[in-house]
Amino acid sequence: MSGFRVGFGYDVHQLAEGRKFVLGGIEIPFGKGPLAHSDGDVLIHAICDALLGAAGLGDIGLHFPDTSSDFKDIDSKVLLAKVRKLIEARGYSIGNIDSTVSLERPKLRPHIDTMREVLATILGMETSALSIKATTTEKLGFVGREEGIAAQAVVLITSL
Repeated sequence: MSGFRVGFGYDVHQLAEGRKFVLGGIEIPFGKGPLAHSDGDVLIHAICDALLGAAGLGDIGLHFPDTSSDFKDIDSKVLLAKVRKLIEARGYSIGNIDSTVSLERPKLRPHIDTMREVLATILGMETSALSIKATTTEKLGFVGREEGIAAQAVVLITSL
């Protein structure tokens, strides 16, 4: 087991009318939300995939399949806490996380600090080691047409 490992995660969900908009572990008022088996929190899902990948543990679908009723409408914060336990059981701790969410609306700046606090608490890390950025796609593609939302995350884990 090496001292440092890097992982990358990416997630996308279609946006649909009448669904709750959950991102970074919080609900944000908006008329659309992610269409998903779980709560559809693309940011948490991307972070989970990045952490699992860095530890050589596969991906979120391997551990929490969307074919299982156990995970139907599950709060993604629960999945993130389970992923933390999985990587710690493999002898790793989280160094830092850098993430980016792509969407046109709603604007995320007013919510980013709360998301960072929620996620850092679940992961047992300082908020200063967890970055969340937001960007638009300048009206291009499925994100630009407000049909979907995407998130990417890069993580560094270290041996305990």
